[in-house]
Amino acid sequence: METNRIGPQGGSAGRSDGEALAALLGQVAGRDADALKQLYDRTASPLLGFALRLLRRRELAEEVLQDAYVAIWQHAGEYRRELAQPMTWMVSIVRHRALDHLRRRGEQTTNLDDTEAGEIEDPDPGPAQRLIGSQDRALLGHCLKQLDGGQRQAIALAYFRGLSHGEMAEHLSVPLGTVKTWVRRGLSRLRECLGGLT
Repeated sequence: METNRIGPQGGSAGRSDGEALAALLGQVAGRDADALKQLYDRTASPLLGFALRLLRRRELAEEVLQDAYVAIWQHAGEYRRELAQPMTWMVSIVRHRALDHLRRRGEQTTNLDDTEAGEIEDPDPGPAQRLIGSQDRALLGHCLKQLDGGQRQAIALAYFRGLSHGEMAEHLSVPLGTVKTWVRRGLSRLRECLGGLT
């Protein structure tokens, strides 16, 4: 509905940045090209800066950013707010695309520490981010350990390296359907384990 749409000048009244971006990703998942443009307008500058830190060359960073938004368009439906804030998820996609680009070129990757990466993440943390940034991070580790090996690998590849289902299937040498099942069941089990934190 039109009343729920997010304008380009800062979002719906009362919504945090994270909520506004999550809503845009939901619209992008529905193949809303205008929502993708709004998402780009709100996030391209910090994501380009992040890519520049990794690649050191603006033309390469811009190329990687374009690839990242293509991936966001294709995989927005796979985003899950309970595991990562929108910017965190998009940063992971940019990071993966940038490092993949460097590997293809045979260049050294640049290490980017967590403090630098955190500079462009959402100020409105979800349960996973609250855990990672607090003394309770052990609970997240505990919840991840409750997952089967395949589920744990798939969740890590999706949310910490930004891989799509297809890329995970190739990386793990398993059928695409298996990866999708691992992610779906892994997310369900994580939701149960972390449910008390929401």
